[in-house]
Amino acid sequence: MQQPSLAPNEGQLAQINRKFGMFLHFGINTFNNTEWSDGKLPIESYRPTGINADSWVKTAYAAGMNYVILITKHHDGFCLWDTHTTAYSVNYSPNKTDVVKAVSEACQKYGIKLGLYYSLWDRHEKCYKNDEQYVQYMEKQLTELMDGRYGEVVELWFDGAWDKPCRAWQLDRLYSHVKSMQPMCQIGVNHTVGKYSEKKGMPKKRYEPKNYRDRDPLRMFPSDFRLWDPNMCREDDPKIYTFNGKEYYLPFEQTICSRKEFSWFYSDTYAQKPLMDPEEIIKNYRILEKANNVMVINLPPDQNGKLVDGDIKNLMYIANRLDISRK
Repeated sequence: MQQPSLAPNEGQLAQINRKFGMFLHFGINTFNNTEWSDGKLPIESYRPTGINADSWVKTAYAAGMNYVILITKHHDGFCLWDTHTTAYSVNYSPNKTDVVKAVSEACQKYGIKLGLYYSLWDRHEKCYKNDEQYVQYMEKQLTELMDGRYGEVVELWFDGAWDKPCRAWQLDRLYSHVKSMQPMCQIGVNHTVGKYSEKKGMPKKRYEPKNYRDRDPLRMFPSDFRLWDPNMCREDDPKIYTFNGKEYYLPFEQTICSRKEFSWFYSDTYAQKPLMDPEEIIKNYRILEKANNVMVINLPPDQNGKLVDGDIKNLMYIANRLDISRK
């Protein structure tokens, strides 16, 4: 279990030193022009003509990034790995590539660390409304992802917790389960800070990153770091937060899109959307680095399994201006 501390532990220091990463939103939504779906999209609609995971990770390496975070399962419940827990997965789709395996192998090739995103909210799984059955279901899926078959996993990004009361997720149980397999994996839950609630929903705006205050309460606990996508924290970001009267050090990870209009997944209109201002990203990176926080930029692969050229060019401009690019 997470221990109270006023300073970063070994795992948190390693995360802070990673500094910069790539988010990869890819899945069944990519082929249906939607950011979120309800778990009812036909599995046949997931049909990438290729999965160029090597080029994804190579781009991250060239841009001076030190880790990638891959979507394994979004709110729709569609799984991008070789799972035995559900038929709603790549195993039963036109392209059966285990995407987690492909990205893991590319990470090992380029010396980049692997992180995984996993949605707690699952709009497809039938046992979802039975809290205990669903926690057992998640434990089985997390075992597949974390038991070492994909190598070291340095970060686990939980999302969708707003759809149930905090206690329903049994986060302490999931946290311990993951740590038993990947002790150094840093676990974060979106919308980390806020008052613990017996009702589902989002924390109040008072607890958005720009409003963080020293010793604010933790809504999602245990967590090794703070999240609230795609918001930026304060320049004088406080690091100590409380749960049940105990104090915990938590760094912050800013997660942002390459494009404006809240564009996480690729769509037919994605390339026409304006790019995020690279100068603003550079400014935020420097603020985050100075405050011992980290940044992740989302580059969603397209329906051919390739990153978008405009995203790559913007990213490389940022990396060159920060003098962190690699050859």
